[in-house]
Amino acid sequence: MGGAPPIDPASETEPFLTSYTKRHSEDEAAKTVLASTVPLSGLRVEDFDAVFIPGGHGLLWDLMDDFKCISLLEAFFAAGKPVAAVCHGVAALHKVKRPDGESVVKDKRITGFTNSEEAAVALTEVVPFLIEDEFKRLGCDFSGMGDWAPHVVVHGKLVTGQNPQSSEQCAKELVKLL
Repeated sequence: MGGAPPIDPASETEPFLTSYTKRHSEDEAAKTVLASTVPLSGLRVEDFDAVFIPGGHGLLWDLMDDFKCISLLEAFFAAGKPVAAVCHGVAALHKVKRPDGESVVKDKRITGFTNSEEAAVALTEVVPFLIEDEFKRLGCDFSGMGDWAPHVVVHGKLVTGQNPQSSEQCAKELVKLL
């Protein structure tokens, strides 16, 4: 699609705002760059060292079934490049497969937005599935901390963060892998 990415309006409210998101909202240069993003079809794995998938409920509809996104992520995993996802960003991994056809999260330790957090924002009946339940079904070892507590899990080259409060630590762990 490209262009300006949609922002989940709830992510711009407390308790989801962080010093980084507040700084970003005032950074004109960053907003200019984001206003003209490249479509997924214009990306090549060879041009990147890692991928970071931010959160937001929109991922449950926008990227989870996107063939190009799935293909890119499969190529990142196959190339042994680090992949990080935070909050609902893990939904982008939902249909990503290993070369043997198994889910890339099977037998891995991960985290993501918990059932309790989804209930706290009153969207359990809106989302297509609960991240925690679905990823456990896919065969991963899913862990979570208390609502809104920072929690990051690193398993090999996969880094996952539970919620918006985990974004900074998730990014730092990804950088360590580089």
